[in-house]
Amino acid sequence: MGGGARELAGYLAALAGWVAALAAAVLPQWRQSSYAGDAIITAVGLHEGLWMSCAAQSTGQVQCRLHDSLLSLEVHIQTCRALMVISLLLGFFGIIVSVVGMKCTKVGEEDPVTKSRIAVAGGVLFVLSGLCTLAAVSLYATQVTYEFFRESTIPINARYEFGSALFVGWGASSLSMLGGSLLCCSCPAKERRGQQYHRQSQPSTAREYV
Repeated sequence: MGGGARELAGYLAALAGWVAALAAAVLPQWRQSSYAGDAIITAVGLHEGLWMSCAAQSTGQVQCRLHDSLLSLEVHIQTCRALMVISLLLGFFGIIVSVVGMKCTKVGEEDPVTKSRIAVAGGVLFVLSGLCTLAAVSLYATQVTYEFFRESTIPINARYEFGSALFVGWGASSLSMLGGSLLCCSCPAKERRGQQYHRQSQPSTAREYV
């Protein structure tokens, strides 16, 4: 795979990861009511996310309510909020920087070495964005697992388990880090050595013909 194709593939993967991270941050299904145990069918299914909690009834009606107070939230929810916001900001700047640094675009500097450095910087931003998403999702999943096995007095079907947003977040972090790693493969050192060799070879060739 050529350098331009590798950068384009990395950019598309990282962009898809950022969109998935945005969807995961907005979705309220970070944890949901557990359907384990004897009572498989329940009248109301509860979902909780970083920003709201929802109740889905068996009739199909869904009611959501935003979290009332920021300071009254648990520490892990506040931490996950901050990590997801940082992840989205890093990914947003990574999208802009990568467009400037990619070889297939005419934006910014015409020097290929400078463009490669900018592309690497965009890749680093995407990798950091993916790490923040991974940290947020894993922290929340750890808390859900801890509460599921800790509360032994509560029936299993009244506890919470992993929601679909966690799996979306894990996929988003994988795509962001994969795309950022591909962008980081744009090494400007090789291009610099090639340019220096080309500049040094031109005078000697001219003298030979003279």
